[in-house]
Amino acid sequence: MGGVDKALVRLAGRPLIAHVLDRLEPQVDRVLISANGDPARFAGFGCPVVADAAPQGPLSGVLSALTAAATMGATHVVSTPVDTPFLPGDLVPQLLLAAEGAPEGLAFASDATGDHPATALWPVGLAPALAAFLDQGQAKVTRFTAEHGAARAAFPDPRAFLNLNTPEDLAAAEALLKGAA
Repeated sequence: MGGVDKALVRLAGRPLIAHVLDRLEPQVDRVLISANGDPARFAGFGCPVVADAAPQGPLSGVLSALTAAATMGATHVVSTPVDTPFLPGDLVPQLLLAAEGAPEGLAFASDATGDHPATALWPVGLAPALAAFLDQGQAKVTRFTAEHGAARAAFPDPRAFLNLNTPEDLAAAEALLKGAA
């Protein structure tokens, strides 16, 4: 998207983050925004913003969220990219159900197009293992999820996890929304 802040890119007249929040907020107790840079840009969304202690990619954001969530008494964190505006309405229940069969309670989304490990349920208790993983210079989400026996939560609609990475993706999402109206 040309280096712009994807969270604030407009889809149907609203920032992408607003679409994600609409899908996620009914499914969770609280929302944290994991973002580096000036947190004031998210002030209008009513969610605390946590920054990475040491930016190393998406897992750094997950670790910061796990750490913050633990101080709030949470047992789990659900992560999702900010550029996935069509998340399923049953995302969290399905992740929780899949996690019941995982040795460490970790689960991620999957559909007919493949795995979506950035959309996942993370037990807060995995924070020390994730910190050690990052301290070793590791940062690949799929490697961490594989090493910790993550379960797949299968979803039937492949559009649910569409990532909007290009102006063409954004235009296709606009068309999808117009078709749903």
